[in-house]
Amino acid sequence: MKRLTRDQMAARVAQDIPEGAYVNLGIGLPTLVANHLPKEREIFLHSENGLLGMGPAPPPGDEDWDLINAGKQPVTILPGGAFFHHADSFAMMRGGHLDICVLGAFQVSAGGDLANWHTGAADAIPAVGGAMDLAIGAKKTCVMMEHQTKSGGVYKDSKIVAACTYPLTGIGCVSRIYTDLAVLDITPAGVRLVEAFNGLTLADVQAVTAVPLIE
Repeated sequence: MKRLTRDQMAARVAQDIPEGAYVNLGIGLPTLVANHLPKEREIFLHSENGLLGMGPAPPPGDEDWDLINAGKQPVTILPGGAFFHHADSFAMMRGGHLDICVLGAFQVSAGGDLANWHTGAADAIPAVGGAMDLAIGAKKTCVMMEHQTKSGGVYKDSKIVAACTYPLTGIGCVSRIYTDLAVLDITPAGVRLVEAFNGLTLADVQAVTAVPLIE
């Protein structure tokens, strides 16, 4: 089963972000989306540590370590970009001023519940950050993740599940999921397959998904 690379996943997410959108890209995979946004499309990237107007990652050697995102990765800032206190940043998130957030996830349920901050394992380090505020505060919450868990180089369990078994970040907040195999929407009728990649069929994606899919 041929899967998208991480950069191909990021490019597919970027394709759906419209002109003029205010967007937060979560820590991990979603940060790659910034590198694939069309230059001719004006999009305002927000980071919860107090940035608005971020650009793509800087070329190697041009990093400014005073200019980082919430994941402590070096970023660039576009003309007109702004810096502000993180309390103001969280007020933007909680006040419904962001159009879209793109978050990573450990699990997403068929009802749109999100688990992305803790696996519950004894040796895991909980890292909620601003995810709870973003998941509920953004007008649209999307998830970008690999379709299955991976152990020892082998793909195993579906991350799209009937009910999350990890501690929840938000309830019923996810509307769209981007994976390395497909794009799926959470709808009142069920999880709908929007697009399958690399010639995969509904049956192919269904075979590695733990909940029923609809077209």
